Amino acid sequence: MRRVELIGCRVALTAALLACMRPATATPFAYITNQGSHDVSVIDLGEQRVIATVPVGRSPAGVAAAGRAGRVFVSNPDSKTVSVIDMREHQVVGSFAAGDGPVGMAAAPDGTRVYVADWYGNRLLGFDTRTLRPVTALAVGRAPAGVAVHADGATVYVAERDDDGVAVVDVAAQRVLSRIRVGSHPFALLVDAPRQRLYALNVKSDDVSVIDTRSLRVVATVKVGKAPYGAALTADGRRLYITNQHDDSVSVIDAPSLQVIQTLRGFGHPEGVAAHGDRVYVVNWMDDNVSVLDATTGRTLGSIATGRNSRGFGAFIGEPNEP
Repeated sequence: MRRVELIGCRVALTAALLACMRPATATPFAYITNQGSHDVSVIDLGEQRVIATVPVGRSPAGVAAAGRAGRVFVSNPDSKTVSVIDMREHQVVGSFAAGDGPVGMAAAPDGTRVYVADWYGNRLLGFDTRTLRPVTALAVGRAPAGVAVHADGATVYVAERDDDGVAVVDVAAQRVLSRIRVGSHPFALLVDAPRQRLYALNVKSDDVSVIDTRSLRVVATVKVGKAPYGAALTADGRRLYITNQHDDSVSVIDAPSLQVIQTLRGFGHPEGVAAHGDRVYVVNWMDDNVSVLDATTGRTLGSIATGRNSRGFGAFIGEPNEP
């Protein structure tokens, strides 16, 4: 073999080795907040295992993986802060004060803003995801919990738990446009953009209010298990998975018809839930793990151990894909 060919082979081999050494970013990660151990378990969804444990503030609960920003935002209610995790390095790169008790949070689709519910301050707070500076501070109802952002990024929904309503907020004008009466104690919210719906999970009335985002009216109420906490749509949009904390169960709803088609058992105080590809991930607070389900059948495929008292309240799956 000629010397030039040998050099070419060595260059190619070196490039291949360097590629293997770089942090993997093609496969999404799940970021699970662990209230009891004050950290976040980072799960590589390709390898189905925890690849990092990231210390954050005290009692982390809410999470918003903002792929367009390349960052994950974690609310720490007992520290009154939000921790910022870099998606490529899986390390905390900043934190900022967020009211009296930040809980639920959601990122805008373009990744420029993250919105936080201040539970004790009865406010919706907004922050620039790059500079971490506040851009919104708006009074809402009592005990705001879940937050969701419309696909247009201009409208934010806030679950006003103790007022049994959902606030519809124009973030540019910084005002509440409307309030929608739902069930008892709404907690989590989920936008179904293709169907122009918003789902509000009511932890006291054990049901899901289905809101038409055009008319801002409740168009259906779906009965589920006790204390529904988290919601996720499968990748094909056909199944809506709802975790029921006090039933140790998960309700599976046919999204087009809004009929409950399965009730899955055997979970440990399930809280957060998210879907990716052909799988659904259920976070178990009591079992300190994440159950992995087949998205179509609901069958349990396995589990992944996490930290103590795992919550995962919010959109906890993401990958860095900023432009």
